[in-house]
Amino acid sequence: MKYVKPESFEVASQLLQNESGTSRILAGGTDVLVQLKAEMVEPDLMVDLKHLPGMQDITAENGGYRIGAAVPGAVVGEHDGVKAMWPGVVEGLELIGSTQVQGRATMAGNLCNGSPAADSVPALVTAGAMARVHGPDGARDVPVADIPQGPGKTNLSKGEFITSIFLPARPDHAGDAYLRFIPRTEMDIAVSSAAVSLVLDAAGTCRQAHVAVGAVAPTVRLVEKAGKALEGSQLDSDAIAAMKTAVEAACNPIDDKRGTIEFRTKTAAVLAERAARIAYSRAGGQS
Repeated sequence: MKYVKPESFEVASQLLQNESGTSRILAGGTDVLVQLKAEMVEPDLMVDLKHLPGMQDITAENGGYRIGAAVPGAVVGEHDGVKAMWPGVVEGLELIGSTQVQGRATMAGNLCNGSPAADSVPALVTAGAMARVHGPDGARDVPVADIPQGPGKTNLSKGEFITSIFLPARPDHAGDAYLRFIPRTEMDIAVSSAAVSLVLDAAGTCRQAHVAVGAVAPTVRLVEKAGKALEGSQLDSDAIAAMKTAVEAACNPIDDKRGTIEFRTKTAAVLAERAARIAYSRAGGQS
């Protein structure tokens, strides 16, 4: 295996594009190092990006925050601005692994691992987060929702990698939340999960809503009909029922030892309701 610490994103992209064998990015390392130890992969090239400009920075930008691809979850969780603006995003990120893992694990790595059960991704999707992708043709911004392709796969082309994730500004009367179901009390993979982001008007009526579910389809799924069901309501019983119906219809999970199709579908809808009520309260709504 060849280990390289390039001096720029351009050089990193060229190295990755020219490598004919297997390559891996090293930013946080909590996934790739486990894969190496378990002999799941033997990369011909390892490209370390942690030292490059902006990779470990959280920067205020256009009213929101740009988070470098190598910023650990523990650092994001201690950032007062990000926590106040996007508490649901931080909730999801802080559920990844143990305290020790949090010291290295990153949002970008969690996203690029391609797991349908990735804890940070549903809230990023409902936030409308954008990933800055660097590749052979330079940098481009891509919605986080468009990055996953399926279990263990992304839509990034050869030579491309994420350098940062941008969380946009929030208006007044906005809130978000993320919840998951796991068989154990901690350090487990979601059987199902849901994130909700809401914006209310001054009267407490929902004027914009986004609902996403995880671990119940090949990728995290933004359920547009579920969001529309909440808009124009104050989360009354009819709106919640319509949202849950839309969530269940969007689910396409698998049966395995950790949960049946029926169980995953049902819990995703229940979690979406609970997350919606938390987000509503955080936005200043009175239920």
